[in-house]
Amino acid sequence: MNDVALKPRVGAVRYLNTKPLVHGLDSASTPFTLSFDYPAHLADQLSLGLLDVALIPSIEYFLGDRYRIITDACIGCLGPVWSVKIFFRTPPQQVKTLALDEGSRTSAALAKILLAEKIGVRPDLQALPLGSDMRDCEANAILLIGDRAIHPPAIDAVEVWDLGETWVEWTGLPFVFAMWVARPAISTEVIAKSLMEARDGGMENLEMIAEREAAKYQLTTSECFHYFHDNLHFTLGPQEKEGLMRYYHYAVQLGLAPSGRTPIYDDCKIAR
Repeated sequence: MNDVALKPRVGAVRYLNTKPLVHGLDSASTPFTLSFDYPAHLADQLSLGLLDVALIPSIEYFLGDRYRIITDACIGCLGPVWSVKIFFRTPPQQVKTLALDEGSRTSAALAKILLAEKIGVRPDLQALPLGSDMRDCEANAILLIGDRAIHPPAIDAVEVWDLGETWVEWTGLPFVFAMWVARPAISTEVIAKSLMEARDGGMENLEMIAEREAAKYQLTTSECFHYFHDNLHFTLGPQEKEGLMRYYHYAVQLGLAPSGRTPIYDDCKIAR
């Protein structure tokens, strides 16, 4: 059996927002194999045992079986996130149908929570498959995430919600979209150390990462840098943990997650 086969398997989100978290992990010395996929797919692979550790949607953490949060590196926001939006073709209070981007289940649950709890709307739901043409979707509102939220098609929208901004204004708390999570019985000390070092290195090199990645996503270097620096937040501290539990509370109320779940944190550094 070769060395690659012996390494733990780690999965990361393929969107632009992950780049600062995986900085330098393409080195031959990285103590695990790293693959990339859509957030929802990563959650499925972790559940099936095809991955040992993955950056999964936060809603999937509460649906998992004894998952552990292994680092304080995460994808979150303290305000507008730019890459998670609902485009309303009718005023939000009049929405009857909502199309949900299949890329991330956390954002889908967040959209349902904000519509139900904030304005009392519970629309019928439609799936918006990855790679579909949003202009062919006839729903009253469309949730888009990731790169296609940053560059949406010409949708005739009367209002747009940035869900990070909407959540923070409504709750006064940060929002956590994804965390590094491990399956039970997986040894993670070395993996967690590498992931936190990668995040720290990414934060120190945002300008370089933006210069490298911007053109791939049809952004200017300045736009890409400000997305990393101003829209995203990469540390799971006490306020972020409180925001995560508030989100879980609303998810339970709407039947989107089972009750009685308590987050399990490995002995990882938590921001003070």
